[in-house]
Amino acid sequence: MTDSTSKITTLGSVAALLAQTLRSYDIDPAPLFKQADIDLHEISNPDARFSTQKTQKLWKLAVKATDNPCLGLHAVQHFQPAVLHGLGFSWLASDTLLDALNRLVRYSRLINTAVEFRLEVNSGTTDLVAAVPDIFPDIVYAAIDFGMAVFLRMCQLTAGEAILPVHTTLQRPAPADKDEFTKMFGPSIEYGAMVNRLCFDSEMINQHLMTGNPELARINDQTVVDYLARFDRANISMQVRSKIIEQLPDGIPKQGEIADTLHVSLRSLQRRLKEEETSFKDMLEDTRKTLAMQYLREPQRSIGEVTYLLGFSEPCNFTRAFKRWTGKTPAEFRADA
Repeated sequence: MTDSTSKITTLGSVAALLAQTLRSYDIDPAPLFKQADIDLHEISNPDARFSTQKTQKLWKLAVKATDNPCLGLHAVQHFQPAVLHGLGFSWLASDTLLDALNRLVRYSRLINTAVEFRLEVNSGTTDLVAAVPDIFPDIVYAAIDFGMAVFLRMCQLTAGEAILPVHTTLQRPAPADKDEFTKMFGPSIEYGAMVNRLCFDSEMINQHLMTGNPELARINDQTVVDYLARFDRANISMQVRSKIIEQLPDGIPKQGEIADTLHVSLRSLQRRLKEEETSFKDMLEDTRKTLAMQYLREPQRSIGEVTYLLGFSEPCNFTRAFKRWTGKTPAEFRADA
C-alpha cells in the first residue's frame, strides 16, 4: 500500500453491511475480514473507518466467495440509512431531493475521502456525478455498483419507490448479466463511461417532500460536521466550519481565535484553507447562509432568534445579508418555504 492510498478511508459501516450480506449467503465473514486485514469486531464502532485499499480487498474476496459479480447490487437489499451515519438521517429529512443531493456532495468525505462528488445541471436533468480516481490498481466494480445503488436507494426511500434516473452512466465495463443493472437503474445505462452519473429529472428533484423536517436535518448535519472535524484532520475546512457554528451565537467568530482553538498559526490556517480553494471569509459567509436557510425553515424560530444564532447584532443587518445571499428577505423566504 502506497503512502497516498493508505490515507484514503471509507466509512466503516460499509464493511459492516458487507459482513451482513456475506452471512445472508451462509458465508462466515471472519476469514475474509482477516485476509483483508480488517478487524471484524471494530465494525460495530459507529466512528470506525477503514483503509479504502483494505475495503476494496474485502469486496474482491466477497465477490469471489459468493461467486456473484452483481454482489454490490445485492448488498443494497441490506442497506439502511444509518449506514451513512448522520448523513442518512439528514437526507431523509431534506426538503427536496435536490437538497438531499447537495448534502451528499457537501459531506461526501464522510463516505470516502478520494471520490469526487458534484452536481451538474444539464438540459432537463440534474446529475449526481461520482468520479472515482484511477489510483487503485485493481478497482472492484461491485463496490462502485453498491455506492451508486445506495444513492439511488436513498432517493427512493425519501421520495418514493418509483424514482429512477432518466439515464445512468457507470465507469465499469458492461457486465455479463445486464438485467440486474436494468432492474436497479432503469433501461438507459451507459457502461465504460468516464464518470459514474445518475441523471435525475430536474423538476422532480425540486418538488417539496412531505417528509421534510428542517430541524432534524440541521441536527444531523451538525452530527456529520462534528464527525468530519474529528476524523478528517487533513481537511481543515470542516474543522473551521465546526468552530464557526459553535461560536456564531456569541458573535462573528474571529479567524485568529479559531486558529488558536485548532492549535495552528493564523498564517498556517490561511495557507491550508487556500490549498482547499476556500478562505475564512468565504466559509463564514457560506456557513451563515446555509444555517440561515435551515433555521428559517423551522417555523418555531422567530427571525429575531435566527438573527442571534447567526451572530448578527441587529435584524436589519441579517435582512440585508440574507437578501444579498438569496434575493429574498427572511420573511419572504419563510413564506415561500
